[in-house]
Amino acid sequence: MSLVAFTVIATITLLLCVMTGPDRDDLDEFYTGYSSLSPMRNGLAIAGDYISAATVLGTGGVIALFGYDGVVLALSTALSLMLLMFLLAEPLRNAGRFTMGDALARRMPGRAVRITACAATLAALMPIMLVQLAGTGDLLAFILGFSNDGLKTGCIIGLGALMISYAAIGGMKGTALIQIMKIVMLLGSGAVIAVLILAKFDWNLGGLFDAAAKSSEAGPAFLNSGLQFAGGPNPSLDMISSQLTVVLGGACLPHITMRMYTAGSAREVRRSMSWAVPAVAVFVLIITVVGFGATALIGRDAIAAADPQGNTAYLMGSRAAFGTDVSTAETLLFTTVTAAIFLTVLASVAGMILACANSLAHDVFAHGKRQPSPRREMTLARASAVAVGVPAILLATLVQHHSLQPLVTLSFCLGASAIAPALVYSLFWRRYTRAGLMCTLIGGSVSTLVLMTGTNLVSGSPISAFPGYDFTWFPFTTTGIVSIPLGFAFGWLGTMASGRGQAEEQRKQYEAVEGWILAGVVRKGS
Repeated sequence: MSLVAFTVIATITLLLCVMTGPDRDDLDEFYTGYSSLSPMRNGLAIAGDYISAATVLGTGGVIALFGYDGVVLALSTALSLMLLMFLLAEPLRNAGRFTMGDALARRMPGRAVRITACAATLAALMPIMLVQLAGTGDLLAFILGFSNDGLKTGCIIGLGALMISYAAIGGMKGTALIQIMKIVMLLGSGAVIAVLILAKFDWNLGGLFDAAAKSSEAGPAFLNSGLQFAGGPNPSLDMISSQLTVVLGGACLPHITMRMYTAGSAREVRRSMSWAVPAVAVFVLIITVVGFGATALIGRDAIAAADPQGNTAYLMGSRAAFGTDVSTAETLLFTTVTAAIFLTVLASVAGMILACANSLAHDVFAHGKRQPSPRREMTLARASAVAVGVPAILLATLVQHHSLQPLVTLSFCLGASAIAPALVYSLFWRRYTRAGLMCTLIGGSVSTLVLMTGTNLVSGSPISAFPGYDFTWFPFTTTGIVSIPLGFAFGWLGTMASGRGQAEEQRKQYEAVEGWILAGVVRKGS
């Protein structure tokens, strides 16, 4: 039934993309869907983009294996979107047009800024794309019950091609419809599973938590902070670093900020975010109940045995909610859950491919020496989707047998250490210069990459990418506690080193567009 459901979903979603796909020479329709989505639909699309397969499976696994620490991680995910809503959403909408490069170039025009923004977009999204593509094979193997490596690789290639098609054919509007379909299925099926789990514990949330702590064999530590990082030298600082990275990095990833440009005005951005934040908050509640329910009903050891990262915990908890005697209705419900996870993978990667392709086409190719026609830029955008997607598929087939956690962490660290400081400075700091922007993006990215090589996610632990080696030298699991301050510091130093004259010039350029960026107003007489 799962296979039939997957086939039906793939067919329907591809048909939706074909039906809503833009005309060949209509850039606004391809990049923003004419900003025609209502606030509710745009908000659900933002939530759909935000809740990736890595969030559903990875965060659910952390909750099932580490209890309280996983709940804090899930809450940090919701907090990150709230930060975007209150701090960056409206200025981003006002400053940008199609891509993050547009937002940064609003006050610092130049091809170098756009190329660097495109490089930062690719660097931040490619790792998490690989994770979700590589995890596709294992996910389908778990659901459909096969273990052949060749079949897993075939799943990655086939589904990767489908995701490229979504991005290239559907554009922003097509992928938005898929995100809406995904979030509705995910929240609907997840809510029913959460209700079934709570019913097994007489609607007593405390009883569920106590049963999970007992089945975890970790005792009271399961319901207290620090279990996830207990093996490290500084568990408290390690947890702070992890949460800081998620809060700052999650909402600043380019495929999320891209959705801000699909709103017709700053007011519609606010209304869209007011739909997105509650949807993510509801999902946090669902995944908390399902994660604890999986541990309570199955046991922590069984979850870890199926997958050391716990990525199958959400599906195992959903299956355990039905008990031993499964009715036809419950079989249909579990099929809906698996179909929602499958659609989550498809929609998440399609959105990321679209963000990368848009940046490559619009920031690099369309702002070269020759300005291409709209039709040519549209062709370039679709070709860019293939140019991004094909290497991602090939790399995913190569990394599928390694631990994928370092790649997820790398994406969030790059978002928090390079992209977040660049957006905050460029939107709010008057003296910020082009040199400061380059130092922020390049310095934040390089420092993250260097520090990441020394974490225990790369080597030195059973769940690292290279478990047979140990060249760990960085004391924390994530780089955020060091690389985020470095990202901001590089931007400040680059600006100070630019000299007073350039800083004054940039201040005047910023003041010329400040009213538009911060409030969406145009000066009289301009």
